[in-house]
Amino acid sequence: MDVSEFDYDLPKELIAQDPLEDRASSRLLMLDKETGDIRHAVFRDIVNELTPDDCLVLNNTRVIPARLYGIKEETGAMIEVLLLNRKDGDTWETLVRPGRKAKPGTVLDFGGIMKGTVQEVTEDGGRIIHFDYDGIFEEILDQLGEMPLPPYIKHKLKDKKRYNTVYAKFDGSAAAPTAGLHFTRELLQEIRDKGVTIAEVTLHVGLGTFRPVKVDKVEDHHMHSEYYRVDEKTAEQINRVKAGPGRVIAVGTTSCRTLESATGEDGILRAGSGWTDIFIYPGYTFRMVDALITNFHLPKSTLMMLVSALAGRDHIMAAYQEAVKEKYRFYSFGDAMFIR
Repeated sequence: MDVSEFDYDLPKELIAQDPLEDRASSRLLMLDKETGDIRHAVFRDIVNELTPDDCLVLNNTRVIPARLYGIKEETGAMIEVLLLNRKDGDTWETLVRPGRKAKPGTVLDFGGIMKGTVQEVTEDGGRIIHFDYDGIFEEILDQLGEMPLPPYIKHKLKDKKRYNTVYAKFDGSAAAPTAGLHFTRELLQEIRDKGVTIAEVTLHVGLGTFRPVKVDKVEDHHMHSEYYRVDEKTAEQINRVKAGPGRVIAVGTTSCRTLESATGEDGILRAGSGWTDIFIYPGYTFRMVDALITNFHLPKSTLMMLVSALAGRDHIMAAYQEAVKEKYRFYSFGDAMFIR
């Protein structure tokens, strides 16, 4: 299968640069995955599409201010460091720019309150860095770090909280599970009041999900690993819904990948934690997820392939064409789609 089959043209002016003041006022394109039928709504209308038999699955990861700017002690050169995965204690896997100035042994100074020593270069060209500091790392990160917004967002984020969901709990992501950005606490309460089950999983989003696919054939692409966790209560909740007449509805591709990673061939979701590099593309048979709330994704991305696996490539491409025609807002701070 050619990667080019998941390409589409997007006018630059449709790339959302800022989040809406009212999270739930985003537009919502509803796509019937069986027929390809499309309806248009506002995101807060999602409550009308849910039934008491359904289960909404949220990813409760929290994005950390993972972008740091340091000074190379030896030369004074500015170095940008993006934290990806905590390896052990104060040692992190990172992306560094410019990489050529960050060889093993390089010492970086961050605002005079933290230092980082480059220990090794990873296979993907990243850097393993050990940090030394006095105090609490999270507090230092809050003081020094910036939210790692995607490169297509050119505006500076005024409020760090807007790149996190209202239900974010566990620090660890380098990017937001953006489908969840549309929910407000009030909307979630409406959904609970309707009797819908709300379950939470954790997947710490790395940049591997968003890295460009550099091969020509989909099957040749390798996904990077991300850490996930499903607890016993959550597994019980979701399995109970799956066994009944309701739907398991993943909020975002990260929740979807977590559920599919933790579900066995017998269709049972198992509690546990670990690393997943699951790659979902057309031809994949879903074991747990029945429906998906998601944003609009970059052309030729693994996320385009995932939604095409659920709804069919032709239905997805037609929906994207319709969204462009109707001038929907795209990507992280953009509008949403409900594949049902």
